[in-house]
Amino acid sequence: MEPIVTPRTRVRRWEDRDRAAFHRLNSDETVMRFFALRRSRAESDAFMDDLNHRLDRDGYSFLALEAGDAKQAVGVLGMALLDPVMPCFPGVEIGWRLLPEHWGKGYATEAAAACLDRAFAEPGALGEVVSFCVENNQASEAVMLRLGFHRGEDFDHPKVPAATHPQLVRHRLYRLARGDWTRQAYGAPG
Repeated sequence: MEPIVTPRTRVRRWEDRDRAAFHRLNSDETVMRFFALRRSRAESDAFMDDLNHRLDRDGYSFLALEAGDAKQAVGVLGMALLDPVMPCFPGVEIGWRLLPEHWGKGYATEAAAACLDRAFAEPGALGEVVSFCVENNQASEAVMLRLGFHRGEDFDHPKVPAATHPQLVRHRLYRLARGDWTRQAYGAPG
């Protein structure tokens, strides 16, 4: 996969030099406050390898995000095939997660827009992309709205254990159709 480059961001395949930052993205309490799972360094390393494998296998994955002057990963951003247990399956989701020192600078919106451009423009382009977040994750929801996503059906995430994380179960689903993206991004008919 060719990196996706914008004026301030670069979305690319994970590299060995990203392992420490990726572990922080998977274990930091502030970053992971809307996620039930924290990963050890070994688990993060295995997950990073799996994300690269998914990219090779599926053509989609959650990738390394470089932003601003940093020439290293400062976040996760990308697209992935939905897990069959998800209520919005089948389909492709887009998602992001950044280190706190890079929040509020518009990097997620900028890089996600470039990913959507690629996904909706390629031959055999997707007809729709979904995104979802815990119902009180206002920052991620704001990115979805800036990108033009429309609110779908709320759902209880099937992989979040309600007994231990009841505040993380309820999720908001957002949908973006290719035609809507084309009209809003380019003023062209969908």
